[in-house]
Amino acid sequence: MGHGANEFQAANIAVLTVSDTRTEDDDTSGQYLVESLKDAGHRLAEKKIAIDDRYLIRAIVSQWIADEDVQVVLITGGTGFTSRDSTPEAIKPLFDKEVEGFGELFRMVSYDEIGTSTIQSRALAGFANHTVIFAMPGSTGACRTAWTKILRDQLDSTHRPCNFIPHL
Repeated sequence: MGHGANEFQAANIAVLTVSDTRTEDDDTSGQYLVESLKDAGHRLAEKKIAIDDRYLIRAIVSQWIADEDVQVVLITGGTGFTSRDSTPEAIKPLFDKEVEGFGELFRMVSYDEIGTSTIQSRALAGFANHTVIFAMPGSTGACRTAWTKILRDQLDSTHRPCNFIPHL
């Protein structure tokens, strides 16, 4: 354990809502993530809403990956199977390493809430340039599940036996 291993370290977190219809006025999922990360003691680096276009999503996330001030990217939306859902295709090529366990664990914990419908979630995560990127479904319930059951602990530098903070 390095210096300050038992002290909470705030992360700079960017939030991207992928939606063809949401605006800042009705982006409940993005707003939930912003409020949750702030309540946990982290800093909001930036928040954006983008239409479900793989090149636009990739451009925004690439900019955050290149920004030394952004350590974590949370993406909500675009992880389903409709023709407009392209978040996984947008961000997977950017990953240096994929975090397979995030999608697996997200589907496992959401099974208790939505049953077999969780199979339609293509939640995923990965690392790029010492930035960890998490993509989850667009519903506020899915964001709450991801935050409370996985992300809150994994973005907490005091969580044992391990968390993502030392990798950022």
